[in-house]
Amino acid sequence: MNFSEKDIQQIEEKGLTLDEVNTQIDFFKKGMSFINLESAATLGKGILSLNTEETKKYVTLFDSKRDDLSIVKFVPASGAATRMFNFLFQFIKTYNPSQESINSYINKHKDRELSLFLVGLEKLPFFEEVVHKTHKKIPNFNDLLYNEKCVEFIKTMLNEDRLNFSSFPKGLLPFHRYKKHVSTAFEEHLFEAALYASGNNQADLLFTISEKHNHKFDEEFKFIEEDVEEKTNTTFNILFSYQKNSTDTIAVTNQNEPFRNDDGSLVFRPSGHGALLENLNEIKADIVFIKNIDNVVVNKFKEEVVYFKKLLGGILLQIQQRTFLYLKRLENKDLKEEELFEMLQFLSDKLNVSIVSEFEKYSIKSQIEYLREKLNKPIRVCGMVKNEGEPGGGPFWVNDENGTVSLQIVESAQIDKKNKHQKEILKNATHFNPVDLVCGIKNYKGEPFDLTNFVDDNTAFITMKTKTGKDLKALELPGLWNGSMAFWNTIFVEVPLITFNPVKTVNDLLKPQHQLI
Repeated sequence: MNFSEKDIQQIEEKGLTLDEVNTQIDFFKKGMSFINLESAATLGKGILSLNTEETKKYVTLFDSKRDDLSIVKFVPASGAATRMFNFLFQFIKTYNPSQESINSYINKHKDRELSLFLVGLEKLPFFEEVVHKTHKKIPNFNDLLYNEKCVEFIKTMLNEDRLNFSSFPKGLLPFHRYKKHVSTAFEEHLFEAALYASGNNQADLLFTISEKHNHKFDEEFKFIEEDVEEKTNTTFNILFSYQKNSTDTIAVTNQNEPFRNDDGSLVFRPSGHGALLENLNEIKADIVFIKNIDNVVVNKFKEEVVYFKKLLGGILLQIQQRTFLYLKRLENKDLKEEELFEMLQFLSDKLNVSIVSEFEKYSIKSQIEYLREKLNKPIRVCGMVKNEGEPGGGPFWVNDENGTVSLQIVESAQIDKKNKHQKEILKNATHFNPVDLVCGIKNYKGEPFDLTNFVDDNTAFITMKTKTGKDLKALELPGLWNGSMAFWNTIFVEVPLITFNPVKTVNDLLKPQHQLI
């Protein structure tokens, strides 16, 4: 691809190289390849199911080790709240109160979301704030007809000259209403972190946010810091990190030529949550918990949620302990055959590693090298919930181009729906990925792994977008918990549905897990 001097300057200012951009364009030309599913991961076949006693044992193990560990809670939090209100934007755009009632509109458009919203209006965490603001804007609000009141209420939520909730980062939107205050998702993560992602009464959290919202998060933390620290008896170290410009990817036209702005400059786009691997890679903690910003609950449900976070942590610690023991043994070349077989069984039974069929034919030296290479990797323990029809990724056994089968979290967009066999495997999936991970990112010598060495670059996404009314193709890097962790050692564990409570639309805030009563 021929780029001008001005193009090259723009590329370098992004922190990218010409080779990297050409590689991205080649990916567009080649097209994304679909994942080859071997089968769905199910209970007893890729997903661990534990009874009450086993669960308690792991929770106890985690609690006994917490104060000896450096722990970080990593929370992707750059998303805006805009999508939460899509159906309300559509309503305001198309509804005319002088021509029909809201009930008539709901029936005509079969708008179940709007109906649910209006029925649960008073239970929303920001109800009183919106009413107060509406009265200030519309002094005769009480005199309006019901249809008009509903319209003004929604306008107060959305309009730029009023509360403008849709422009908020999701983490700072009012989420839960308690007796004396309204909390944000950001605040709930602090309370939760104190209960499991802390040691010696100290909790370290890293939120990846949009740089333009940095001051807002800073202000929120200063506002709640004293109260949260007093209630939890925990000191919080909060860091905010931004998606790096160097992880942006070039956009192209449908003809795979660089897409350009009207002034001729190249268009680059954020490359999805896979870009956050760079942020994760800068963490030097022993273990890292990963959880999305919108997956929180009100206080009365926290104890149960926290219990299963500790379960995942306990499993990781036990797996790490044995992994590190074996890696230290492998430094001693004088190993017996039964010791090597024990390690092989551990890889297969506990780490879900498919063992190469020729292993027994290898020399002892090659067997040791093989075992070391398979064991010396980052480890992730991922909670999985039963599939309740939520969109998104799930746990599968995947066959790569070398014929190696491994456990992966796969997004539906990575699957060829036109292939009947692949579609059938997807249909038979029993579990869903709630983004509930605990990660071991140090090796047996206590050194941090370079996580960029364990990425499957072939799992990048191509998506269709528009800019100024023109179609463009965008490239997303391998997802943070998808291809970015493809070559980690992986354990999937069934956890209850109570651990998964995302807020995708404003109506999700009406669910019991987000309500005090």
